[in-house]
Amino acid sequence: MQQFLEESKKISREIATLSGEVKNKVLLEMADALMEHCDFIVSNNEKDMSVGKLGGLSDALLDRLLLTGERVEGMAEAIREIATLKEPVGRMLDGWVTENGLNIQKVSIPIGVIGIIYESRPNVTSDTAALCFKSGNVCVLKGGKEAEHSNKAIANVLRHVLAKNKLPEQAISLLPDSSREGVDKLIKQDKYVDLIVPRGGEALIKHVSTNATVPVVKHDKGLCHVFIDKDANHNKAIEIAINAKVQRPGVCNSIETLLIHKDIAAYILPPLHEAFVAESTELKGCDDTRQYIDIQCATHEDYDTEYLANILNIKIVKNVDEAIYHIGKYGSGHSESIISENYTMVNKFLNEVDAACVYANASTRFTDGGAFGLGAEVGISTNKLHSRGPMGINDLTTFKYKIYGQGQTR
Repeated sequence: MQQFLEESKKISREIATLSGEVKNKVLLEMADALMEHCDFIVSNNEKDMSVGKLGGLSDALLDRLLLTGERVEGMAEAIREIATLKEPVGRMLDGWVTENGLNIQKVSIPIGVIGIIYESRPNVTSDTAALCFKSGNVCVLKGGKEAEHSNKAIANVLRHVLAKNKLPEQAISLLPDSSREGVDKLIKQDKYVDLIVPRGGEALIKHVSTNATVPVVKHDKGLCHVFIDKDANHNKAIEIAINAKVQRPGVCNSIETLLIHKDIAAYILPPLHEAFVAESTELKGCDDTRQYIDIQCATHEDYDTEYLANILNIKIVKNVDEAIYHIGKYGSGHSESIISENYTMVNKFLNEVDAACVYANASTRFTDGGAFGLGAEVGISTNKLHSRGPMGINDLTTFKYKIYGQGQTR
C-alpha cells in the first residue's frame, strides 16, 4: 500500500503540470473509448447485477448499480462536458502589491492525490476520474464490491487511454487492497494522500470521518425536505413534490419528508395522496396528517431515516418557522426546498435554512454536478469546509501564493 501510494504521489507532480490542451484531448479520447467499449462495460456490469440480485440487493441499489448503453453514453457525455469547462489550474484568484513592492498572486493548483471511496454507482468511477484528471490530480478509487467488475472495466478503459498518450496509468487507479483493512490503511496515509472523499451509506461516512488522518470532505446522507407554504401554487407544489420523491427515489437528492402548512392541509393533502398512490409511494404521516388521509403513522425514527426508496413522510407544520426548525433537527445539510408565491417567506427560508443547496419553487433533484453545469461531481459535500454542495473541478483545487520581488529583505 505504501509503495503504491508513494508512486501515486510521485506521479501527481507530473499530472499537475499538464497543459489544459493535453488534458482536454485525453478526456475526449476517454469519452470516445467508453463508447467504443460499451459492450465490454455493460457485459461486466451484468456480472455485478447477477451477483446483486442473488445477494438480495434492494431495487434502489440495483438501479444505482445498473449500466445500460444509454447510461454509458451519459458517462461519456459527462466527460465531454468536463473537457469543455474552463481550465481550473493556474487561475488567478487574487493579486496585489504590498507597500514594499512585493507582487503577491494567489493562484489555483491541484490538491495532489485524492482517494475516493464510494458504493454502488459505477458511473462514479468515470466521473471522478475525469474530474480529478481535468483538475490535475491523481485519483485512487475504492468502489463497492457490488460493482467490482463494472469499476474494473471502466478504469481499464480510461487507463488504456492514458497509456496511449504516454501518460502514467496510475494517474487513475483502483485501490489494490479493496478490503476494509485496505481502506483503513488508505485513510491514514496522510504523507501520500492529500484528500479523502467518501460517498455512500451513513456507516461508511462515519467510519472514514472518525478514523482518517487524511483531510476528509464528506458526501453525507441526503435527508432532504420540501415545504409547501400556505401561499403555494397547489398544482406546482404537487408536481414538484412528486418529482422530488418519485423520479428517482434511490438517490441522495430525493426527499424523505414533505412538510405542509396547516392552513392548506385540508385542501392539498387529498390530491397529494391521490398523486402519490398513483406512483405506488408508501406514505407515513403525523397525527394531524392522518386526520385528512388514511396512511401509516410516522415516528421520530422515520423522520431521521434516509429511505433511498419510494417511501415518504408527511408532516403538517404551523408556519415557516416550524418547517425551518424541523429541517434543522432532522436535515443532513444537503438540499431543501420551499414552494411559495410569497417571496418574503421564500427569502426567509432560503436565508435561514442551513443546507448546501436551498431551492425556491423547484425540485431538490437538481442538486447534481451535471444539472449545475459542472459536467459531473465527485460528490455532494455536506461539509462547510473546504467544499459544499456539488463538488466539481474547482473544488478539487487548492491554491498557493506566488510572490515576485526585486531584492526585498525583511
